[in-house]
This record gives sequence, structure tokens and C-alpha cells, in this order.
Amino acid sequence: MKEPRQADQEKQAAARASMRFVRDGQIVGLGTGSTAAYAIRFLGERVHKGLKIIGIPTSQRSKELAESLRIPVATLDDYQEIDVAVDGADEFDSGLRLIKGGGGALLREKIVASASKLFVVVADSAKQVPVLGRFPLPVEVIPFAQALLTKRISGFGASVTLRQYAYGNPFITDEGHHILDCQFGQIADPLGLARTLSDMPGIVEHGLFINMADVVLVGKGSEVVELRRESAAKSS
Repeated sequence: MKEPRQADQEKQAAARASMRFVRDGQIVGLGTGSTAAYAIRFLGERVHKGLKIIGIPTSQRSKELAESLRIPVATLDDYQEIDVAVDGADEFDSGLRLIKGGGGALLREKIVASASKLFVVVADSAKQVPVLGRFPLPVEVIPFAQALLTKRISGFGASVTLRQYAYGNPFITDEGHHILDCQFGQIADPLGLARTLSDMPGIVEHGLFINMADVVLVGKGSEVVELRRESAAKSS
């Protein structure tokens, strides 16, 4: 198992490498999570040196971090087209399909990614898997449908757990929803599962990001490897 320090160094390296995709005058989607936070900090350094961008945060946490670094922020009310979004992932496979949502911001993350001309994912090497499913799939649901959806998703063979805070209360997303963490095991057909979940009333969003990542920057030891969707499509 990788040492925490090595994983952290890989996250930082990948996040720093993403800076070459951000240019002056752009609208930039700001992801959520530990690796995305490094990217926001590196953006803050560049803004301090004169870079002019406007950030669209995907969570309240990312908004607060960006504001603390003096990065100007806005919302989709202000800008409906984003030049580039930089975000992390909990898993990705050779086809650059992702599982996201470990930080609880999957809904806003997917919206921002969908509005971006370029979606750049930053990750450490432990996030690369041969088949998605080692990480439980987050599914965001309205509280009213939580019990019903737990039963229905369990019917597909998944082990379903309501995400909770340490003191036992349900985790609440920025939009006021709950999250079901669904352990499917290896997901043989990510696209099919994504469609099945999207068709279930009461599910607001799920953490399968299919055909969305344009570039994945993965820290591997002292190097950063760049993977692109065009080449991934040819090999998958």
C-alpha cells in the first residue's frame, strides 16, 4: 500500500501539472476534494502573481478556500460556459470513466464538468483501476425517497449505506440531499448502470462520470502521466 506522503506528493504533482491548462481571462471550474484543493491553492499562487480568472466553485468548501486565496468567484447564474474545470476523482479506468462524489459534491461537480469546454481530472496513481467499483459509488437522493431507493439499489446486488457524519446524523449535500454509498463490486457495464440509476425517480445524481473527462493527469512517483480521452477511446 502506498505511503500517505507519497500519495500526497502525487496529488500535488498532478494538481500543479493542471496549471498549464489555465490561461489568463478564463472562467475556471473549481473542483472539490483533497487533490482539487491543491489545484485551487496553486491557482491562488498564480492569481497572486497577476493571473486574472474567475472561479466557479463546485462546493461551499471550495468557495471558501478560493475566497481565502483571493480568487474571484462567481456562479452559473453569472456564467453558463466554463473554459476549463479542474477536479479530482475517486477512481478512473482506462476509458477515463470516473467515480466521483467521495467529497459529497458530485451533483455540482457533474454540472460544472458538463458546462466546461475542457474537463481536466487530477489524481494520484492509487485512483487508477482496471475496473470501476472498488470505491463505493455515491448516489445523491432526496431524503423522501431514501428508504425506497436503498431497497431498489440493493435489489441489483449492491450493499447500500447511508452516508453519515461521525456523530450519526445523515450527511447533507450543499443542495440539501442525502448520499447513498453503494458497493456494487466490479462494475462491468458503467454506462448501463449509469442509465439505470438516472432513470430511478428520487435519484438526483450518481457518481459515474462517463465520457466527460477530456484529460486525466495522474501522479506516478516523481512523474505525471497525461491521459486523453481520444486515445483512451481507441484502447478501450
